[in-house]
Formats: sequence, C-alpha cells, structure tokens
Amino acid sequence: MTTTILIDHRFETLNCCVFIPTYNNQKTLERVIQGVLKYTDRILIVNDGSTDDTARILENYQDRFTIITFPENKGKGMALREAFKQADRLGYDYIITIDSDGQHFPNDLPLFLDELDNQDPSVSLLLIGSRNMDDPSVPGKSSFGNKFSNFWYYVETGIKLKDTQSGYRLYPIKEISKLKLFTTKFELEIEVIVKLAWRNVEVRNIPVQVLYDETERVSHFRPFKDFTRISILNTWLVTLTLLFYLPKRLINRVKKKGFKQYWRENVLRSNDPPIKKASAIALGLFIGIAPLWGFQTVLVISLAIAFKLNKPIAFLFSNISIPPFIPFIIYGSYQIGAIAMGREMDATLNIEDIKSGTDIFKSLGQYILGSFILATLVSSISGVIAYLYFSSRKPKSNAIDA
Repeated sequence: MTTTILIDHRFETLNCCVFIPTYNNQKTLERVIQGVLKYTDRILIVNDGSTDDTARILENYQDRFTIITFPENKGKGMALREAFKQADRLGYDYIITIDSDGQHFPNDLPLFLDELDNQDPSVSLLLIGSRNMDDPSVPGKSSFGNKFSNFWYYVETGIKLKDTQSGYRLYPIKEISKLKLFTTKFELEIEVIVKLAWRNVEVRNIPVQVLYDETERVSHFRPFKDFTRISILNTWLVTLTLLFYLPKRLINRVKKKGFKQYWRENVLRSNDPPIKKASAIALGLFIGIAPLWGFQTVLVISLAIAFKLNKPIAFLFSNISIPPFIPFIIYGSYQIGAIAMGREMDATLNIEDIKSGTDIFKSLGQYILGSFILATLVSSISGVIAYLYFSSRKPKSNAIDA
C-alpha cells in the first residue's frame, strides 16, 4: 500500500508521536492511518476490543508501528492510559491524539507542531483542537455538551476555552506520568486536562477542521451512562477546586501582584460598571440568606461565573450566614414567613410550642418561605444601595485615574 509522503521531521526534533484509538471504526480507520502516515510513522494504535474488520486492517501495519490490542472493549480512557504508558516507555515527550472515526483531519497535524515549535521549552504545553461548533454537520447534542464542559472546566481551573471535548489533542507525556488518574471511560479526557492545568501546564485551543459524516461515523458515547460519569467527576473536581485549588490560585495571585494591587484590580475591579458590582453583592446576599445549605459556595461561584459578575465580592457577601448573624436571619425568616402565611408573628419563637412532626413541618415551611422572601428583600435593597454608592463614586475614581 503506497502513501504520498510529506514527512514532517519535527515529529523527531520535538520528540512527538501520534496516537490513534479505535473501536469498530472499520469504515474510516485506514483513511485516518494513511493520512497520518503522510506526516510521520511515529504512531501508536490501541485496538480497543473491536469486533469488526479492524484487526484485519491493522495486520497491514504490524511491522510499521506499535499496535496494542485489547481482547475486550475497555473504553477510551483505558486506551488513552495505555497510550500514555507506552509513549513514556518509548521516551516521547509529547503525544498527539486523533480519533479514528474520520471527524479529524490529519493535515491539521502540523498546526500542533507549529505551536509546540514556538513554545518555551521550560513550560509544558497541552493543546486542544477547537472545532467550529456552528458547523451544520456538528450534532446539537455535541454543541450543548461542549458548552457544558467548557463552563465546568472554567470553574475548576479558571481557564476559558472554546472547546474542551475535542479528542484532537497534544499532551505532555512527562507531566501526565506524574498524575494519579482514576477514571477509565470518556471522562478521563476531562480528568487529565483539569489535573494538568492544576500542575500549571499551559492549556490552550488551536482551531482545527471537523467532519461529522453520519454515514461513516460510529459514536460510542452513551448519553445517559457517560454523562452521569462525567457529572460525578465534575462534582468531585469542583469540590477539590473549592477546598484546595481555588484558595491556592488565589494565594498565588495575591503573592504575584501584592495584596493592595490584587484587591484593587481583582476584588474591587475598579473598571467594572456599578451595576456589575452591585449585582455581585445582591447575588452573594441572596445565596447567603436563602436556605440553600451545603450548596451556597458552589452556587454563588457558579452563578457569578455564568453572569460574569465579580466572584470574590459575590463569595464575600454570601458569607453573611456566619454565626453572629445566623440568629437574626432565622428570626427574621420566621417572622416574615408568618406574615406571608397569614399567621400571627411570635416574638418569642418558643420551641416548646412545637409538639409534633406536623408542627415541625409547618414551622420549617414557614422558615423556608420567609428566608427566600428575606433573601429577596435584603439583596434587592442592598443591591440598589450599592449601585447608588458605586455610581456616586465613579466620577471621583475616573478623576483620580486620570
């Protein structure tokens, strides 16, 4: 079998290889292999338990590059882990992954090498191909899933990307070898890029072509099972972010800029319009007072990101429900709840009046209703006051800045 050779010697100088995972992609596999061979024969393939003609196709390449065959299908995550292990054993520094379903174009391989060639050698690099998600051939569920993934990746790492789900990627092998990986299916791709970002690997997108030909393409993504696994992983990663990595990033940024500069630029964000600052305060107060126990931090950070509000300010004001204020919040919530439910206000809040489970339920309902009303009132009034305050200070700030 002959292939037009356009060998890119940078695969050797940059110590990079290409990995092709495959599972029942007999219609497109050989075309992808031939496309990659135009640029390099530094290829790793994992046949992930295919039951079609994949094994027969790969027989033609047994003597040309490394082929690993799993007797049974283990999932893309396990195929990737095997490829990382083999690439590390063979001494590669980087590995480019390209799917075998025909959606990626091998002639985009030089784009990854261009970025790697210009990279500071002291900084490890992770590149993710950015697809045009507005392309008519892209399924709607893929576009939604990508936006969902991009949002949580930003929450977990603070890095904004246009595409976090593309399988067309360049990974730094030495950094991956230091990771403790736990997942085995599609979600491994998320686990790796999050944990590499936590290790200060530079992560960015590069634009690539994409083709979704439904007559040839075989998708192995199981919407319910895989989305559930991804959601569980994101829940765990967000928890780690809030408990450790977010405070760590904050401390590092404060150290880098100095406290005064960081406070002015990142917390006060003097260039933000008054409505943005006031909205951040209102959001924080609402979440802090509302009975959203256990989810307040996650909600306030997530909503601040979604609405592009000041996250430090929103988080700061969400902590209104600290011990000194809790009695006042509970008291106010019960009284307002009583008014809303047409009951008499009880200034004593005598616990002895609650004698049964029904009484507890009624009182709990009164408290929950009242707390939401109190949260709305306090956040609205405080938001208006904050807006008027920041608006009155804006001309002075501009004058000083000038």
